[in-house]
Amino acid sequence: MLQLIKIIGYSLYRIWFYILVAVPIILFFPFLLFFTLSESTYPQFFWMARNLWARPILYGMGCPPQVAKEEKLVKGKSYMLVANHTSMLDIMLMLHLSRNPFVFVGKKELAKIPLFGFFFKRVCIMVDRNNSGSRTGVYRRAQKRLAQGLSICIFPEGGVPEDESIVLDTFKDGAFKMAIAHKIPIVPITFYDNKKRFSFTFLSGGPGRIRAKIHRFVETGILDESDKVMLREQVRTVILNELKSM
Repeated sequence: MLQLIKIIGYSLYRIWFYILVAVPIILFFPFLLFFTLSESTYPQFFWMARNLWARPILYGMGCPPQVAKEEKLVKGKSYMLVANHTSMLDIMLMLHLSRNPFVFVGKKELAKIPLFGFFFKRVCIMVDRNNSGSRTGVYRRAQKRLAQGLSICIFPEGGVPEDESIVLDTFKDGAFKMAIAHKIPIVPITFYDNKKRFSFTFLSGGPGRIRAKIHRFVETGILDESDKVMLREQVRTVILNELKSM
């Protein structure tokens, strides 16, 4: 009987999440669509996504964010935001963390998600990791967005590890190569609790605070492409050590 109650509870928690994801998109669909018609109105789209979508989801799930900052983002400056990736809540928490508009770089498969995927493919930079031509296009589109004063967000693990016992998967080069090429600071971010609150295992999760830490930025101004591996491992070590210290 207790097991049945748990299954029902976990299922209702998941259903509630998808309701919270869908309802703001449906309610504000005309406005969201309008702000995606031109790249010049992306900041307005970002504001709505952050304040009318991401935050209601986090608080509606009973997951109030708690953020520690070793350094603050400067308004109007471009950054490369990177964090560990374990949950669908990562997207909402990342939006909560930054008032500076940024663009996600993510897998093209996300465009298949109903409602969410419609806007994802309109405003985010999609990448097919099995296609070298697609990866080249990412750099070109990212350069254009950076020139508009936006930041870029990449989860450098390249996806969520299937084995949830993995604390932090290996990092891919893309974010670090791009940051060096555009001479923008890297902002390492640790998400502590998202896996516990809402992992990709269906019968799991529950309300509670979700903590994040914005670490000191890593400057890339004097680096060149030959330094990307060193930079990648430096940033990964910062996040990994933080996760192990929990």
